[in-house]
Amino acid sequence: MAYRFIKRFGDVVLAAAGLVVLSPVFFVLALAVKIGGKGPVLFRQKRIGRKKKPFTMLKFRTMRMDSPKDTPTHLLENSGEYITRTGEFLRKTSLDELPQLLNILVGHMSIIGPRPALWNQDDLIKERDKYGANDIRPGLTGWAQVNGRDELSISAKAEFDGEYVRRMGFLLDCKCFAMTVVKVIRGEGVK
Repeated sequence: MAYRFIKRFGDVVLAAAGLVVLSPVFFVLALAVKIGGKGPVLFRQKRIGRKKKPFTMLKFRTMRMDSPKDTPTHLLENSGEYITRTGEFLRKTSLDELPQLLNILVGHMSIIGPRPALWNQDDLIKERDKYGANDIRPGLTGWAQVNGRDELSISAKAEFDGEYVRRMGFLLDCKCFAMTVVKVIRGEGVK
């Protein structure tokens, strides 16, 4: 219980610092998204948060406005036809996720935790219930992401999320963060 308080404090400090330090990057990326295609700079999507409470998750928009709504990209038949040029770069570098620092700051998310499920991913939500993974704040990155991401089956993803809940602590969070940095640099698991 004490770690959850420390974790939340760390999330707020790191998210606030990230927003300040990365503000020039935010400006450049927002400009690139705007120049790269019609539509808003930020993409908003209903996701499932702690205790299965819905919230609006933010990302830099990487897809055209006529893209299918509320469908995970890896499940689209020809996802590449919907992704903008700027979006390709943002996804490859995971920079599209940066606006989620705002979600972290306001308490919808944590830096490390299970990735927030789409509101309509009933199978994943149900599987996570078995492990208590819906009872904690979802994360910008998580144990399932560094162990396979979209290549994992729903049940395997939920098991990794459950393992994170059981083992949650400072060392696992540091390991998860470090593994995320390595995977982002290598461009692994990005769809």
